[in-house]
Amino acid sequence: MAEEIRAEMVANVWKVEKAVGDTVADGDTLVILESMKMEIPVVAEIDGVVAQIAVNEGDVVQEGDLIAVVE
Repeated sequence: MAEEIRAEMVANVWKVEKAVGDTVADGDTLVILESMKMEIPVVAEIDGVVAQIAVNEGDVVQEGDLIAVVE
């Protein structure tokens, strides 16, 4: 079953840590967001493989925007 990971707030995409095809474990950082000079890690909530990274470094995400999909 695929897990969609979505932004919880408006933020800038500071760093993309994983790529499509990477194996991840529950708690691994996928992307780091930056908001108000704070770094917010976006983590996988299941073990699996990254099926999609929907953002690029420098993008601005809105609350609810798709960040990644882990299968």
